[in-house]
Amino acid sequence: MLLAVSCWLSTTSAQWLETTILLPDSSDPISLCYNSQDDKVYCANFQNGTVTVIGGATNKVVATVAAGSEPQMLCYNSQNDRVYCANFGDDDVTVIDGVTNEVIALTPAGNAPYSICYNPTSNKVYVGNLYSNDVTIIDGATNQALATVQAGTSVYAVGCNRQNDKVYAANMESHNVTVIDGATNQVLTTIYAGYHPWSIACDPQDDKVYCANYFGQSITVIDGASDSVIATMPVDGRPQAMCYNPANDNLYVTGGGARDVDVVSGATNEVITTIPVGDSPQALCCNPLDNRVFCANTSSGDVTVIDAAADTVIKTIALGAYAYDIVWNPAQNRVYVANSISNTISVIRDSILTGSEERPMPAFNRLPLVPTIVRGVLRFPLSQFAIHTSLFDMTGRQVMALHPGPNDVSRLSPGVYFVREPGSGVGEQENTRKVVVQH
Repeated sequence: MLLAVSCWLSTTSAQWLETTILLPDSSDPISLCYNSQDDKVYCANFQNGTVTVIGGATNKVVATVAAGSEPQMLCYNSQNDRVYCANFGDDDVTVIDGVTNEVIALTPAGNAPYSICYNPTSNKVYVGNLYSNDVTIIDGATNQALATVQAGTSVYAVGCNRQNDKVYAANMESHNVTVIDGATNQVLTTIYAGYHPWSIACDPQDDKVYCANYFGQSITVIDGASDSVIATMPVDGRPQAMCYNPANDNLYVTGGGARDVDVVSGATNEVITTIPVGDSPQALCCNPLDNRVFCANTSSGDVTVIDAAADTVIKTIALGAYAYDIVWNPAQNRVYVANSISNTISVIRDSILTGSEERPMPAFNRLPLVPTIVRGVLRFPLSQFAIHTSLFDMTGRQVMALHPGPNDVSRLSPGVYFVREPGSGVGEQENTRKVVVQH
């Protein structure tokens, strides 16, 4: 039986751990993703071959979906409201309907699908196949495999550069990155990276792509327009996970055995500081609304909370054994951590705590109960926005600048977005509006 054990915030303990969701024994939860349209969190369980579906508002398990053998990684298609699960042991991808939580397709992939990402520009899903050294491209509308693209040796990670409609595959054993055209499904070029490319991250503000080189102890910086290497910077330890924070235009990189996170400036391509975290930092996620970064540490079984404005540690939160993956739910301002050995999912409420005192949440964290639903045009009163504001997607990426009057959002994918609004008077705090785009 699946249970939810509540551990509500206390002003005396100053803990952020809100709830712990218990999964069946031998689940081995290892991968998370968030469904922005239906406010759900999905967890791939490697050992028992299932995907757990959690309601974002309730923290309750709403479904357990049979996926396949050794599900490895998840991604979400916001345009068609579907979740994709790469099944490492079955050489296929399970497609789950975001509304019904039912399996609607099982799409063949290559040998040992290990990584997966969604490209909203071309509405395609890309699957990195570790052993067949290729990338399977799936049509987001039909769930059919469109093409198989040969990459380098041991495709370990794939990442999407939606600004230029390209996908980058990190090839672990051939020490390079394959660049795939999102429109034509053709290989554009192959870029030499460092030793043992491990992960890919994109910086849309500066139009850059980052490749973390595990044994090379470096980050390769690629220009998103020309696909040329513009910098290679050494980092502490062996870089693994990366996340880009649009709130401060910085990249955060885990240092593996070094027990720290390096902060890379998106503007200068330089490491600007190093932040101590827990043992074996494994995964990162960013909350751009509060300008925070969360680091899941596997060996110490905890999460380090980083204030990204000052790049200092706010809190270390003890969780279950082997914190393996982490994801942010912007609609509820919660962070979810998959603890693989303890078979649990920890739910963290991103409240602002200082020392042992709890301060009220700022106005921009309290989302309106009823979102603004738009079809084609988003309008603002002329008097409401005297200064620049922007529309953000669920990852915190700025998708368009907004102005008073009508704003054309017809080209955006359907889903949930956010508008950061200035306060109505001097000294007033910002507010956040949820906007649901429908076609």
